[in-house]
Amino acid sequence: MLPSYYEFFNSCKIISGKKALDNLPYELRFFGAERPIIITDKGVVGAGLIDHVKNAFKSSDMTIGAIFDDVPPDSSVKLVNEIASVYRENNCDSFVAVGGGSPMDTAKGVNIVISEGSDKLGDFMGADMLTKPMRPLIAVPTTSGTGSEVTLVAVIADTDKNIKMPFVSQKLIASATILDPRMTITMPPHITAATGMDALTHAMEAYTCIQKNPMSDAYAYAAIKLVSEHLIRVVKNGEDENGRLALANAATMAGAAFSNSMVGMVHSLGHATGGVCHVPHGVAMSIFLPFGLEYNMKKTGDYLAEMLLPFGGVDEYVKTPAKHRAERVIELVKNLRRDLRDLCGLPMTLKDAGVSESALETIARISIDDPSITFNPEELDYEDALEVLKRAYQ
Repeated sequence: MLPSYYEFFNSCKIISGKKALDNLPYELRFFGAERPIIITDKGVVGAGLIDHVKNAFKSSDMTIGAIFDDVPPDSSVKLVNEIASVYRENNCDSFVAVGGGSPMDTAKGVNIVISEGSDKLGDFMGADMLTKPMRPLIAVPTTSGTGSEVTLVAVIADTDKNIKMPFVSQKLIASATILDPRMTITMPPHITAATGMDALTHAMEAYTCIQKNPMSDAYAYAAIKLVSEHLIRVVKNGEDENGRLALANAATMAGAAFSNSMVGMVHSLGHATGGVCHVPHGVAMSIFLPFGLEYNMKKTGDYLAEMLLPFGGVDEYVKTPAKHRAERVIELVKNLRRDLRDLCGLPMTLKDAGVSESALETIARISIDDPSITFNPEELDYEDALEVLKRAYQ
C-alpha cells in the first residue's frame, strides 16, 4: 500500500563491475574535475588496494593532486582541517574517498569546509545546514556494509568537546560510487561476515521502519536477496569476484534504502553498545537483528513475511504457511548467524562479543535517546530495551 506521502532521493551515479575502477579518471572529468585528492587509510594502503586507484590514472592525462593515507577509524575536526590544508596547498579540485565509513565521512567533512569556505566544521552540524554546492566526490568502498558511499550522512568527532557531530544533507551524497570487486577481495572472513550483516540489517530495517516507501522497499528487497544468496559463499571463498561484487551492490542498495526510510531499534541498540563497549558496528547489528525483528513483529509481521521470498527463496516461501512466514524469516536470520559463527567466529551474543553484563543498564539508557529509535515501528522504553539486551546477552 502506498503511504499518503513520501520522499525518496539519491543522486549518486553507480558504476559497478569488474575493473570498474579503471573508469575513475573519466568519471572525475565528467563532473568537471582534473586534480583530485585521494583520502584513505593505512589499512587500504597496506592491502595494496591504493595501487588499483593509482593505476587507473596511468592511461589518462589527469594528475592526482595529493594522497592523504592516514585516516584513523574515527574521523575528527582536527583531521578534517589538516586535510583541507593539504587540499588547498596542492590546488586540488575534487575528492576520491577510498575505504570504509571513516575515509568517506572524512572526505565529506573536508568537502564541507572547502565548499563552504570555512574552517569551523561545527557550524554546519545538524540537518540541512549546507548552503553551497559541494566539490565532486567519488566514493570507492573497500568494505560491503556501511553504505556510506550513497548516504547523506557524515559523523565526525570534536575531540576537544568529546562529542560526535552528525551532518545530514542531500549535498553530502557522493557524486558517484565505483563498485569494483578488486577493492573488497582482501577482506578477511570475519569482516566480510560482519559487514554483510550490517548491510542485511540496513535492508531489513529499511523494509520495516515507519518511513518505508515503495522506492526504498525496492532497493531493500534487492539487497536482502543478494546478501542471502552470496554472503555464506563469500565468507567461504573470499576470492569469489562475482560474490564480492554482489555484496558490494547489496551494501550500496541497502544504504540508498535506509537513507530514505531510516533505521530503527537494532541500530539504536548497536550504536549504544558500540559507544559503551566498543563492539564493532557490524558485529552489533548481527547480534541484535533477530531480536529487533521479533520485538517489532506485531506491527511489521506482514512486511517480515514478504521478506521470506528474497531471503529464503521461492521454495521456502511456497512451502511455509502464510501465517508462519514472519517467524520463518527470523529463524533463517538466526540460522545465518549460527553459520557465520561456525565459519569465522562471528559472535552471536553480547557475552561472546566481550560485553559485560554490568554494562547493559547503561547501554539501555543510551539507546532510547538514539535518533534511530524515532523510526522504529514499536515504541521502546528503558525497560523494553533492557529486556532485549538481556535476551541478546546469552
